[in-house]
Amino acid sequence: MPVTAPQDVVTRTRTAVPLARRPVAVIAAIQTALLFAVAGNYGLTADELYFRMLGDEPRWGYFDQPPLTPLLAKAGALLFGDTVQGVRMPALLCGVAVVVLAALIAAELGGGRSAQVLAAAATASSVTVLVMGHFLLTNSLDLVAWCAVALFALRALLRGDGRWWLAAGVTCGVATYAKYVVLLLPLTLVVALLLVGPRRELRSRWLWAGAGLTLLISAPNLVYQAVNGWPQLVMARSLAEGTWSDGILFAFDVAILVGPAVAPILVAGLTGLLRRPQWRPARALAVAYLVGTALVLALAPSGIDYTEGYLVPLVAAGSVVAAGWLSRGRARWPAAVTVLTVFAVLQAALILPVWPERMAARYTLTSLTEETVGWPRLVAQVADAYAALPAEEQPRAVVLTRNFGEAGALHWMRDDHPLPRIYSGHNELYFRGPPPATADVVIAVGVDDDRLARDFRECTAVARIDNGYGLETREQGRTVSVCRGPRAPWAELWPGYRLVGPY
Repeated sequence: MPVTAPQDVVTRTRTAVPLARRPVAVIAAIQTALLFAVAGNYGLTADELYFRMLGDEPRWGYFDQPPLTPLLAKAGALLFGDTVQGVRMPALLCGVAVVVLAALIAAELGGGRSAQVLAAAATASSVTVLVMGHFLLTNSLDLVAWCAVALFALRALLRGDGRWWLAAGVTCGVATYAKYVVLLLPLTLVVALLLVGPRRELRSRWLWAGAGLTLLISAPNLVYQAVNGWPQLVMARSLAEGTWSDGILFAFDVAILVGPAVAPILVAGLTGLLRRPQWRPARALAVAYLVGTALVLALAPSGIDYTEGYLVPLVAAGSVVAAGWLSRGRARWPAAVTVLTVFAVLQAALILPVWPERMAARYTLTSLTEETVGWPRLVAQVADAYAALPAEEQPRAVVLTRNFGEAGALHWMRDDHPLPRIYSGHNELYFRGPPPATADVVIAVGVDDDRLARDFRECTAVARIDNGYGLETREQGRTVSVCRGPRAPWAELWPGYRLVGPY
């Protein structure tokens, strides 16, 4: 006896399934309330401190990233207050946007109310969205862009309306100001269209007009890269050094990113896009993911985050498949909701700062959590070292940090602690130049002792960095030193303090 299609899955072309606004809004509101409640807990990560520091001196581009994320950090501070919570508000808004886009993608694929709610809930509870909705990362806005481009591409393919390629092109162009990796999606989509079709799209003037808009909007980015010797390639090589991953580990990482309960939904979305006749025009999205994953495994095996933008659209597609399957058995929905809820609670408890800081520092599970601990104590130790200098030396003193996390913390908290000008050779901060020739007294933070001994006539260790919890961070146990008498002009010494790479 043939099985009829469940009522929750609507087969359609050229028309939209209405968004289930009220239930999707409820899920978005729950997510917002949770992220808002914990946004101010602990401190900022090293990257967030760095973004906040760069945001005070905006530029068209930076050595290690495009300009938009530092601008978001600055905007968050101006609009919501220059606090931990305020700096993170743009990330929270990005998390909400991704949840709504997941529901819209499910609707575009014919998913009704149940499918859209499942897509929104599965996305909101995934590790990827919890992380990027809490911490302000370059991935935060990037993930929004990937989801939007996937939605516009699906509308172009399923509705037969090529004008949606223009929206995809504009989105890609704007998104390059947050992270260049967004270009992987349109590139792999073009390859997928060539491999599995519909190849008529490759002859569409709208698709190539969209590509032209991407190039036009991102042109200042490209000019900055060309004029400055393509620094993103230098950063990419630095990030890839000493890392490796095979296919099995990569698949395991993907399952962790979406969450164990959502991983089967993702697989269902991938296979559904490849096999469902009604989705045949959209199967290029699934093939694009496979092509993109193959490229990342070949060129940057550790770059799992390069492919995470594909995951939300696949989860949305899988939610349509899963909703249809669940609707065939009365007992299936309660069991599925229970499993998803249990894992959502566990993931939120493990990822978000819901525990006392002392407990989180002792049983930390992520490197991002480690980065939020101990910055006020470090700043206080450096401020004490500066206050202890003789009055005649203070005007000639500067602070020199090993990395941008230390520099960002000192910069952000400088209003509460009198400090001299802060310098670092890490990534973009190196290009701000060395200290002035008059700076013959240096408070060195975390800098290698051997380097200081070579470059200064006198160095005295005045403190050991201590985050107060014994947590083994990059700073813990490093020296705060006061050095005097540079052995050479700063222009000659400065290249020795350059550091390229992540925090």
